[in-house]
Amino acid sequence: MPRPDHTRALHAALITAARGLPVIPLSRSKLPAVRSPHRDELRATACRGECGRPGHGVHDATSDPARIRALFAVAPWATGYGIACGQAPLHLVGVDLDVKHGTDGVGALRALAASHGFDVPPTVTVVTPSGGRHLWFTAPGPVPNSAGRLAPGIDIRGAGGYVVGPGSRTVAGHYHLAPGSAGNPLAEAPPALLHLAAPPPAPPRTDEQDHPRHPAEKRAAALVRFVLDSRAGERNGRLFWAACRAYDAGFGDALAPALVTAAVHTGLSEREAAATVASAGRLRAAVEP
Repeated sequence: MPRPDHTRALHAALITAARGLPVIPLSRSKLPAVRSPHRDELRATACRGECGRPGHGVHDATSDPARIRALFAVAPWATGYGIACGQAPLHLVGVDLDVKHGTDGVGALRALAASHGFDVPPTVTVVTPSGGRHLWFTAPGPVPNSAGRLAPGIDIRGAGGYVVGPGSRTVAGHYHLAPGSAGNPLAEAPPALLHLAAPPPAPPRTDEQDHPRHPAEKRAAALVRFVLDSRAGERNGRLFWAACRAYDAGFGDALAPALVTAAVHTGLSEREAAATVASAGRLRAAVEP
């Protein structure tokens, strides 16, 4: 017999999907509940669902009720669900306002809106177990993930990321709709907020960049791309592997900021990404003669 938390999560996921938002089941740890079909393969795979089997994280997300029930059926341990961000046609943007560890994301967003002259419209709002808030907005197109870049306590969940849906239960507790929020339509994200969330422009090319790059530079760029291609559930592992290879090649310290930035774009927090890269550096130092 299905457990009550599993049944409640499935019911809530179906209600959310009826708004046109694609969902996936989550475990109590907030990670995708359906295990990867490639987990026992010796070599890493770039499959994002092309194999036709479930277990590809946010790439499994769907708003089709039959497919949602099928995903929950193969993960009876699921106690929550995630809502994929950045997918057409709504291109959901989740603004995650943290209020723990001395941060005040709610106040930070209020200050950001005042300093940049925009209003935060009423929209669907989810209360997190720590007392934080998730604000749901729509956008004209995909928005990148970021953590703390707009201000401490403000994370953006965009393309390739997801937010935990109301009705979910995690290790930390329950997620639920804020009072009076259930009837709100999904508001359009303020253009000024989207502008702030956009990635910084790439630096202009120099004459040196028009010449063939050194092999080490190509290797460094490949490691950054490797991190950027991470999917949910493998981001920390890929980041650690890339950082270890960078330290092995002798440019770990130089590449560390770029690796951290790339990891933040995949959805990791800056603190977590920096700690992972630092661990790789300590490991390398420990094995040096």
